[in-house]
Amino acid sequence: MPNEPDDRNPEPDGPIETVILPRTSEIANGFTVRRALPSSRRRMVGPFIFLDQMGPEILRPGIGLDVAPHPHIGLSTVTYLFDGEAVHRDSLGVSQRILPGDVNWMTAGRGIAHSERTPPEMRRGGARMFGIQSWVALPAGDEEADPGFAHHEAGELPLIEGEGKRVRVIAGSLFGARSPVQTHSDLFYADALLDAGAVLPIAAEHEERAVYIVEGTIAVERQSGTFDGGRLLVLKPGETIALRAVTSARLMLLGGAAMDGPRHIWWNFVSSRRERIEQAKADWKAGRFGAVPGETEYISLPGDGPVVARYP
Repeated sequence: MPNEPDDRNPEPDGPIETVILPRTSEIANGFTVRRALPSSRRRMVGPFIFLDQMGPEILRPGIGLDVAPHPHIGLSTVTYLFDGEAVHRDSLGVSQRILPGDVNWMTAGRGIAHSERTPPEMRRGGARMFGIQSWVALPAGDEEADPGFAHHEAGELPLIEGEGKRVRVIAGSLFGARSPVQTHSDLFYADALLDAGAVLPIAAEHEERAVYIVEGTIAVERQSGTFDGGRLLVLKPGETIALRAVTSARLMLLGGAAMDGPRHIWWNFVSSRRERIEQAKADWKAGRFGAVPGETEYISLPGDGPVVARYP
């Protein structure tokens, strides 16, 4: 993986371990994302092994997000939108509209296929899309768990407000609140909106921690300079630090316990065992993941014919 550019190296005595400037990657029909994880600087933060920022983007009228059916193993996917809508369909037969602030937590386990598309009625005037797609690696003992899908509306999630801060706990526990989302490991994931001048403490309760700056500019206690949107700040463990919003800002707070060993990642597959990824490749090619109801096409394995093919 090539090295990503970076504005600065953090001071060795400051609270930041690594600063990652995401690279740009195309996922479908010219739709690009900022990919912060995995990186050559850091492969994972807690169980988080993948982090994409989608948008903000307004797609042309008649065009939408079209991610055709594709497979996953060994992880949970988390789609979280700030703006726009999408429809999730999967090989379990689930069809779920994704709205801003909702949590859609899909556990692949031993294998699942899914698609994400802009709803037809939103394509006519130019669809909006702005959000975060993340993957959470499963503990080794749960990598072959039954696949599943859970949807939680925004109103079900804890919301912590006051002193210029508005923090929604997406999953896990943070600031004394716990999300109802069921996870397989100890983690935290939150969406934080800060007014200019607001201060947000990040406690040392979790082993590995990071802050992704979606929008705005922040300063970090005992770290010189400021940090703009589109950066992932990986924090050193073991101490409480404080973030200050220089401008109004939106942050994603994430991390948790270190994983129980390294993970291999290839395309959409994550596993503690390389041979399991090889098996997943063969299973997808042979059609053993199952079709997604309502879909007529799928994404081929990389290098295996047309990127998007049609079911026979």
